[in-house]
Amino acid sequence: MDKIGGLKLATHEALIVVDVQNDFCEGGALAVPGGNISLISKINLLMQGFDHIILTQDWHPAKHISFASQHPEKEPFDTIELSYGTQTLWPDHCIMGEWGAEFHPVLQTDRANAIIRKGSNHVIDSYSGFQENDRKTFTGLGGVLRERMVKKVYVCGLATDYCVWWTALDALRFGFGCTVMANHSAALGEIKDWSPLTEAGAEITE
Repeated sequence: MDKIGGLKLATHEALIVVDVQNDFCEGGALAVPGGNISLISKINLLMQGFDHIILTQDWHPAKHISFASQHPEKEPFDTIELSYGTQTLWPDHCIMGEWGAEFHPVLQTDRANAIIRKGSNHVIDSYSGFQENDRKTFTGLGGVLRERMVKKVYVCGLATDYCVWWTALDALRFGFGCTVMANHSAALGEIKDWSPLTEAGAEITE
């Protein structure tokens, strides 16, 4: 068992690093405040304590349904109703094969055991690393973790209030223990209430 940052880590625990990609970092199309080299360096240090590290990667086709550019008279951060519920519209971002979808060059991707791509279906957005927003389409992350006999996950990355949040909730729904590493994550907006996560069983490190 290793120890880093006050955490005692066992081989049945995994780190999920969410969407540390160019478009979500400083200078990107959908930059998250605090998504900078300082944060990424902290994540790199955190990774040293884990045997199992999974990276998630937003991987959209051009003209994805979640892009505001595809909806006349709509602006980024407006919402629309889709078959699976309310969808926030975003600036075009993380388009597969383009610079914005690449992992930030400071992130030590060579430490990862697997990469889970999400949001590739042009008519369904995907926040969670486990399943897409239709709540029916699975990414395979649950199977990857079970193959490695993981029982608990630690989740960090970008953005806390969207993809980190939904990945953590789904980790609990899939039967894994979960700690959200809020001090190794950054949010698009202010998080005033952690209770939906804590009441579901998550621990939060701030």
